[in-house]
Amino acid sequence: MAAPLLTACGSDAHPGAAAVVGGQRITVAQLETRVDEVRAAQRAVVTDDAQYAQVVAQTGTLTRDTLHGMVLDRVLDRAAQDAGISVSRREVQQARAGLEQQWGGAKGLETAWLQQYGIPPQRLDENLRLQLEAQKLATQLGTTTSEAAFWSALSATSKTLDVDVNPRYGSWDAQKVSRVDAKTPWVREVTSAGTQTT
Repeated sequence: MAAPLLTACGSDAHPGAAAVVGGQRITVAQLETRVDEVRAAQRAVVTDDAQYAQVVAQTGTLTRDTLHGMVLDRVLDRAAQDAGISVSRREVQQARAGLEQQWGGAKGLETAWLQQYGIPPQRLDENLRLQLEAQKLATQLGTTTSEAAFWSALSATSKTLDVDVNPRYGSWDAQKVSRVDAKTPWVREVTSAGTQTT
């Protein structure tokens, strides 16, 4: 019942949207589907109930992290398009083949990407395409993906796209090209030990 009220908190009401990027909605349903894909992949890898509960606890911010990734993917994709960059299916396949060799096969690569980046197997090729876009964009800018010039370009694209995140999931900082948690001083986090933190 509170969700529709939360979606109306921003300057523009986008009912059912987790975020709006360049006028295109990322719906709550799309976000939930992505999170479910990650959870199903985690469950397939970790079959022990106690271990799976630990994995879930360690990835407690999965929904927010997934939304951050979905928004960032759209920002990166737009920045690459604006720069005239494209990535072919063959380039993705070549990158995947190289990574599979490095990680001991397809299963090893899929498990590594799931554990390190929260990318389920069915989203691996899409993620590799975006990574190749990022590398090409950085090269075109004469920098690397870890340097300020690259992130400045993404920041400019982020501002152009006017990213609006549902307050339920925090907000978007175009300068940092990152989702940030909403400031809710009246909410106290409770640790697993049951002690309150401020």
